[in-house]
Amino acid sequence: MISRRDFVGRAAGLGLLLAAGRRAWALPGAPATITVYKSRSCGCCADWVDYLETSGFAMVVHDEEEMDLVKDSLGVPRPLRSCHTAQVEKYLIEGHVPADDIRRLLKEHPAVAGLAVPGMPASAPGMARPGTPHQPYEVLAFRRDGSTEVYARR
Repeated sequence: MISRRDFVGRAAGLGLLLAAGRRAWALPGAPATITVYKSRSCGCCADWVDYLETSGFAMVVHDEEEMDLVKDSLGVPRPLRSCHTAQVEKYLIEGHVPADDIRRLLKEHPAVAGLAVPGMPASAPGMARPGTPHQPYEVLAFRRDGSTEVYARR
Protein backbone atom coordinates (compact mmCIF):
# COMPACT_ATOMS: atom_id res chain seq x y z
CA MET A 1 0.00 0.00 0.00
CA ILE A 2 1.23 3.50 -0.83
CA SER A 3 1.81 5.86 2.05
CA ARG A 4 0.00 9.17 2.28
CA ARG A 5 3.34 10.98 1.96
CA ASP A 6 4.21 9.10 -1.29
CA PHE A 7 0.74 9.71 -2.67
CA VAL A 8 0.89 13.45 -1.98
CA GLY A 9 4.40 13.65 -3.44
CA ARG A 10 3.39 11.84 -6.61
CA ALA A 11 0.22 13.89 -6.98
CA ALA A 12 2.21 17.12 -6.57
CA GLY A 13 4.69 15.93 -9.19
CA LEU A 14 1.89 15.15 -11.61
CA GLY A 15 0.35 18.55 -10.92
CA LEU A 16 3.64 20.26 -11.75
CA LEU A 17 3.90 18.32 -15.00
CA LEU A 18 0.37 19.31 -15.97
CA ALA A 19 1.02 22.93 -15.06
CA ALA A 20 4.09 22.94 -17.29
CA GLY A 21 1.79 22.33 -20.26
CA ARG A 22 2.34 20.42 -23.47
CA ARG A 23 6.12 20.63 -23.32
CA ALA A 24 6.13 18.28 -20.33
CA TRP A 25 4.55 15.57 -22.43
CA ALA A 26 6.54 16.15 -25.64
CA LEU A 27 9.25 13.66 -26.38
CA PRO A 28 12.75 15.11 -26.69
CA GLY A 29 13.42 15.88 -30.32
CA ALA A 30 9.72 15.65 -31.26
CA PRO A 31 8.78 18.12 -33.99
CA ALA A 32 6.98 21.30 -33.01
CA THR A 33 3.31 21.25 -33.99
CA ILE A 34 2.16 24.16 -36.12
CA THR A 35 -1.56 24.85 -36.41
CA VAL A 36 -2.40 26.53 -39.72
CA TYR A 37 -5.55 28.43 -40.70
CA LYS A 38 -5.93 28.80 -44.45
CA SER A 39 -8.44 28.96 -47.25
CA ARG A 40 -9.32 25.58 -48.78
CA SER A 41 -8.80 26.98 -52.29
CA CYS A 42 -5.36 28.56 -51.76
CA GLY A 43 -2.62 26.59 -53.52
CA CYS A 44 0.30 28.57 -52.11
CA CYS A 45 -0.97 27.95 -48.56
CA ALA A 46 -1.05 24.21 -49.24
CA ASP A 47 2.47 24.45 -50.70
CA TRP A 48 3.70 26.21 -47.53
CA VAL A 49 2.15 23.49 -45.35
CA ASP A 50 3.87 20.82 -47.48
CA TYR A 51 7.17 22.73 -47.21
CA LEU A 52 6.94 22.85 -43.40
CA GLU A 53 6.06 19.15 -43.19
CA THR A 54 9.08 18.37 -45.37
CA SER A 55 11.12 20.60 -43.04
CA GLY A 56 10.22 18.42 -40.06
CA PHE A 57 7.26 20.16 -38.45
CA ALA A 58 4.06 18.40 -37.42
CA MET A 59 1.10 20.17 -39.01
CA VAL A 60 -2.54 20.60 -38.02
CA VAL A 61 -4.49 22.34 -40.79
CA HIS A 62 -7.86 24.08 -40.57
CA ASP A 63 -9.55 25.23 -43.77
CA GLU A 64 -11.38 28.48 -43.05
CA GLU A 65 -13.44 30.68 -45.32
CA GLU A 66 -13.46 33.78 -43.10
CA MET A 67 -9.73 34.38 -42.69
CA ASP A 68 -10.17 38.00 -41.59
CA LEU A 69 -12.25 36.78 -38.63
CA VAL A 70 -9.51 34.29 -37.74
CA LYS A 71 -6.81 36.96 -37.99
CA ASP A 72 -8.90 39.43 -35.98
CA SER A 73 -9.52 36.88 -33.23
CA LEU A 74 -5.83 35.96 -33.03
CA GLY A 75 -4.67 39.60 -33.08
CA VAL A 76 -2.71 39.70 -36.35
CA PRO A 77 -2.01 43.39 -37.14
CA ARG A 78 -3.69 44.41 -40.42
CA PRO A 79 -0.54 45.79 -42.15
CA LEU A 80 1.24 42.44 -41.66
CA ARG A 81 -1.45 40.14 -43.04
CA SER A 82 -0.90 37.59 -45.74
CA CYS A 83 -2.94 34.63 -46.95
CA HIS A 84 -2.59 32.15 -44.05
CA THR A 85 -2.03 32.35 -40.30
CA ALA A 86 -0.43 29.79 -38.02
CA GLN A 87 0.27 29.22 -34.35
CA VAL A 88 3.24 27.42 -32.85
CA GLU A 89 3.70 27.37 -29.10
CA LYS A 90 2.80 30.92 -27.98
CA TYR A 91 3.69 32.53 -31.31
CA LEU A 92 1.76 33.59 -34.40
CA ILE A 93 3.21 32.95 -37.84
CA GLU A 94 1.72 35.11 -40.58
CA GLY A 95 2.34 34.29 -44.22
CA HIS A 96 5.18 32.47 -45.93
CA VAL A 97 7.74 32.43 -43.10
CA PRO A 98 10.73 30.11 -43.75
CA ALA A 99 11.19 27.03 -41.53
CA ASP A 100 14.65 28.16 -40.37
CA ASP A 101 13.17 31.38 -38.97
CA ILE A 102 10.45 29.45 -37.13
CA ARG A 103 13.10 27.14 -35.63
CA ARG A 104 15.16 30.15 -34.54
CA LEU A 105 12.05 31.72 -32.97
CA LEU A 106 11.37 28.54 -30.99
CA LYS A 107 14.98 28.28 -29.89
CA GLU A 108 15.49 31.92 -28.86
CA HIS A 109 11.98 32.66 -27.48
CA PRO A 110 12.10 36.44 -28.09
CA ALA A 111 9.50 38.70 -26.49
CA VAL A 112 7.38 39.07 -29.64
CA ALA A 113 3.89 37.99 -30.70
CA GLY A 114 5.22 36.30 -33.81
CA LEU A 115 6.78 36.45 -37.24
CA ALA A 116 5.30 37.74 -40.47
CA VAL A 117 6.09 37.87 -44.15
CA PRO A 118 3.54 40.48 -45.26
CA GLY A 119 2.01 40.06 -48.68
CA MET A 120 3.12 37.20 -50.84
CA PRO A 121 6.77 37.61 -51.90
CA ALA A 122 7.55 35.54 -54.99
CA SER A 123 10.68 33.98 -53.43
CA ALA A 124 9.13 32.93 -50.12
CA PRO A 125 8.48 29.24 -49.29
CA GLY A 126 5.23 28.14 -50.89
CA MET A 127 5.45 30.92 -53.44
CA ALA A 128 8.82 30.26 -55.09
CA ARG A 129 8.80 28.41 -58.40
CA PRO A 130 11.80 26.70 -60.03
CA GLY A 131 13.63 28.90 -62.48
CA THR A 132 12.22 32.13 -61.07
CA PRO A 133 14.90 34.64 -60.02
CA HIS A 134 15.21 35.32 -56.30
CA GLN A 135 13.45 38.45 -55.10
CA PRO A 136 14.65 39.60 -51.68
CA TYR A 137 12.12 39.93 -48.86
CA GLU A 138 12.09 40.44 -45.11
CA VAL A 139 10.73 38.39 -42.24
CA LEU A 140 9.40 40.72 -39.56
CA ALA A 141 9.08 40.08 -35.83
CA PHE A 142 5.98 41.83 -34.50
CA ARG A 143 4.42 42.71 -31.20
CA ARG A 144 0.73 42.86 -30.30
CA ASP A 145 0.76 46.64 -30.69
CA GLY A 146 1.77 46.22 -34.35
CA SER A 147 5.36 47.41 -33.94
CA THR A 148 7.88 45.46 -35.98
CA GLU A 149 11.56 44.85 -36.47
CA VAL A 150 13.41 42.96 -39.17
CA TYR A 151 14.00 39.39 -37.98
CA ALA A 152 15.66 38.09 -41.14
CA ARG A 153 16.46 39.21 -44.67
CA ARG A 154 15.98 36.58 -47.34
